[in-house]
Amino acid sequence: MELLGFLVIGAQTAFTPINLLYCLIGVFLGTAIGVLPGLGPTATIAMLLPITFNLPPVSALIMLSGIYYGAQYGGSTTAILVNLPGESSSVVTALDGYQMARQGQAGKALAVAAIGSFVAGTICTLLIALFAPPLAEVALKFGPAEYFSLMVLGLVASIVLASGSLLHALGMVVLGLLLGLVGTDVNSGTARYSFGIPELADGMSFVTVAMGIFGLGEIIANLAHESTRSVMLKKVTGLMPTKEDFKRIAMPILRGTGLGAMLGVLPGGGAMLASFSAYALEKKISKNSAQFGKGAIEGVAAPESANNAGSQTSFIPMLTLGIPSNPVMALMIGAMIIQGIQPGPSVMTEQPALFWGIVVSMWIGNVMLLVLNLPLIGLWVKMISVPYHYLYPAILVFCAIGTFSLSNSTFDVYLMAVFGFVGYLFHKFGCEPAPMMLGYILGPMMEEFLRRALLLSKGDPMVLVTRPISGVLLGVSLVLLFIVLTPALRKKREEAFTEEDD
Repeated sequence: MELLGFLVIGAQTAFTPINLLYCLIGVFLGTAIGVLPGLGPTATIAMLLPITFNLPPVSALIMLSGIYYGAQYGGSTTAILVNLPGESSSVVTALDGYQMARQGQAGKALAVAAIGSFVAGTICTLLIALFAPPLAEVALKFGPAEYFSLMVLGLVASIVLASGSLLHALGMVVLGLLLGLVGTDVNSGTARYSFGIPELADGMSFVTVAMGIFGLGEIIANLAHESTRSVMLKKVTGLMPTKEDFKRIAMPILRGTGLGAMLGVLPGGGAMLASFSAYALEKKISKNSAQFGKGAIEGVAAPESANNAGSQTSFIPMLTLGIPSNPVMALMIGAMIIQGIQPGPSVMTEQPALFWGIVVSMWIGNVMLLVLNLPLIGLWVKMISVPYHYLYPAILVFCAIGTFSLSNSTFDVYLMAVFGFVGYLFHKFGCEPAPMMLGYILGPMMEEFLRRALLLSKGDPMVLVTRPISGVLLGVSLVLLFIVLTPALRKKREEAFTEEDD
């Protein structure tokens, strides 16, 4: 009954006309930019974040959540019609989705992706409502030592789960932690790592860093691959799956949802892991396994459901613990901080309307995507057909205006350009920027909690080990590092990285 009361509070917040409007704007903008190959959810939110700064906190976060869902959906549209995934978690969708498009079943593939995403989103919204409150109650018992150890575990998990070179992932985390230290020391008031540049005395805006790394970096990288784009068809027909199709996709959708819900809470790309795992599972157990890679409808339903489920449940650690599980959630935490909201379990108790309004808006956003996107498929096809060399100047201008609007400083625009070049270098050298962004967001908070813990223990660092929860979290971190450092696993990661690079 208590849960029902909270959901009523959330419905009263989310169903207000202004919040419905911002949710609609979010899913539309997210899908519109998400369908452009190479611009996934992270780049989309990074570019659109500045337009939410003057909105009320609830409306801003609802809109950003809508952008996330929309961009996720747009990525599958691109994968099916152009064979270029808009994001990493849509890579698997392209395997069978594009083959279905080549066979004249593009409409059916897009409809199955939308239905699977909606079912997964609905189920996972209920899971968030059920499991977030007890998790937040546990988190309220955390002290500074526990929070520090939890953040260490989050960073270690992002290293373990990142693809490619272990050394690259570790280096990216360290780089993110160092970037997070730029600015003025809170205790001493001394400028750190500012190199005498006055504009760096307050640190670097995470929006500037994110726009450069994910926005400009992706644009530069995509310019080299524009010639590979070819839209499969100009008109999409036959959207409604048959009764036989529904029988084939029912269980894959449920299995994909279950896998995605579990893996989505993991730091470092749970949605991507979920989509790959769901596809592998279906290929192994399906009666139609021979059709996988040739246009199997299950090969679209399972990964798209897992992808959306993973995206939804990634909100759980962000909303309850204040720990981002992926770069998008790191941006969401940054947006909360800018709005004057301290991320963590206190949000649920101190601002229930905001917390439950976001939860209910997740379901509303998924309904809007289902109702809005299928009739607008023709529009998305036309957008995909626009040559990229016409689009990127407009995106560059949008990024520059958004960055300049943060503090009316041209220095931020130059800084964004520098990080854009850095992001391109990351792409060329095979370094995932996600661990860096997690380190950048968590670094200042880790420092703050570590200092608090040492102050309370009068400088005794053993408090991090002797407090039971903190000790367990650090122990799990060490076990994860030990596992990933084993020669066999490390060799396998390096081989996978080399194959992907080739």
